[in-house]
Amino acid sequence: MSDRLNDDHFFTSFSTFLLTEKRASENTFLAYKRDIEQFLEFLKNKKLTIKTCNKNNLKNFLKKLKDSGISSKTLSRKISCLKAFFNFLNEKFKIPNKAGGLVFPKLEKKLPTYLTEKEIEKLLKVANKDRSDKGIRNRVMLSLLYASGMRVSELVSLKIDQIHFDTGFIGLVGKGNKERLVPLPESILKFLRFYLDNIYEKLIPKKIKDKNSFGQNFLFFSFYKDRIKPISRQSFWVILKKFLVKAKINKKVSPHTLRHSLATHLLKSGANIRSLQLLLGHEQLTTVQIYTHLEKSHLREVYDDKHPRA
Repeated sequence: MSDRLNDDHFFTSFSTFLLTEKRASENTFLAYKRDIEQFLEFLKNKKLTIKTCNKNNLKNFLKKLKDSGISSKTLSRKISCLKAFFNFLNEKFKIPNKAGGLVFPKLEKKLPTYLTEKEIEKLLKVANKDRSDKGIRNRVMLSLLYASGMRVSELVSLKIDQIHFDTGFIGLVGKGNKERLVPLPESILKFLRFYLDNIYEKLIPKKIKDKNSFGQNFLFFSFYKDRIKPISRQSFWVILKKFLVKAKINKKVSPHTLRHSLATHLLKSGANIRSLQLLLGHEQLTTVQIYTHLEKSHLREVYDDKHPRA
């Protein structure tokens, strides 16, 4: 094997593979990039390379990470990264797959936090009090995130042409650039139409002369140093936190909580698990099955509260 095929070359090739062939999301790419850099630094300190290391070296690397106190979930991701990396090296450069026998840690299944339907109502009621242009935009974002069950990354990157008012669906691009269509309630479609017809242009800075070519038609945008960008996830997180404070909701809530909340509410209303999988854009059905535990918990509460012999 040529000397030019060193660790830096392997790392660059894998990074290119993730971005082009694998079409990994930005978050996945950055996480894997950090994981591989950390692994290569470990090898360098041990005076080893990808070619000279063995399975025990990988196990020692993971043991060091575990001893540092990282969570089982993070450790599991790093193992997935190593498996993907060495599988790629094996197929591309015929390097033995030294990560094939690595075992994932047992993960504790935690039920996701979710808001009750009454808490969602309180949140929307608080958001509705701000009738300013930005206030209306913020409520549209909050309402849309909950009504569709989309990820916050999908919300902030939305473009106007992804909304299909004629069919009542919104086209979303999820992890791995996988597309799905999600139906929207009529009330949300009307709210979106109102926002686009009456609020959208008011939010465009006056210095933008040609409003028809404004930005890239981002549905929710920000303006920074003469550049148009989609609103950031951090900006929405700040907006949500303000709503939570005003609504006096003390749970540990993130934008993702709204996704969990919709899934839980739909399941309680009788939606089947397969429909939920399609709506949320999960590749594996097992990812959605966590919500069945929430549903059983809800049934237990109803039983204990309402059953005459409970």
